[in-house]
Amino acid sequence: MDIKSRIKERLGDKIILWEEKSPRRIYFSMQQEDVPETVRFLFRDLALRFSTASATHTPEGFEMLYHFSFDAAGQFFSLRVMLEDRAHPEIDSITPLFPGAEWIEREIWELFGINFKGHPNLKRLLLADDWPEGKYPLRKE
Repeated sequence: MDIKSRIKERLGDKIILWEEKSPRRIYFSMQQEDVPETVRFLFRDLALRFSTASATHTPEGFEMLYHFSFDAAGQFFSLRVMLEDRAHPEIDSITPLFPGAEWIEREIWELFGINFKGHPNLKRLLLADDWPEGKYPLRKE
C-alpha cells in the first residue's frame, strides 16, 4: 500500500480536506487536537522525514503547516491546521515527539506569537533581547 493510502486509511474521517497540488505535493487539513497523533504516525510509523513547519497569518486566523518528506518517492506531505483564536493562538508542541522541531517552533512563537503548549524551551531565538513583548513582526496587523 502506498503512503497516501496508508495516511487516508489511518486518519480517515479526521482528514477535513485532502489536496493533491501535484503527484509529489500533497496537503491535508485536520483539527489542531489531532496534530500530535498525526505527527507521531507520519514520523514514527511511516518514517517520513520532518522537513520544517511554517505559519501564515490569514484573515481567518493562523495557518500552521507541518511539512514531511517521503524521500524515496520524492513526495512532500503537508499537514495543515487552522488556529482560529487570533488573540491567543496556541497548539501542542511537537518537540516532545522529536527534538528537531524545537528551533522552528521557537521561531514561529517569536515571529507570530503562536504558543506551543508543552515546548521545553520557548524563548527568543532571533529577535533582539530588547524587542517589545507582544509585538510579532510577521503578524498582519
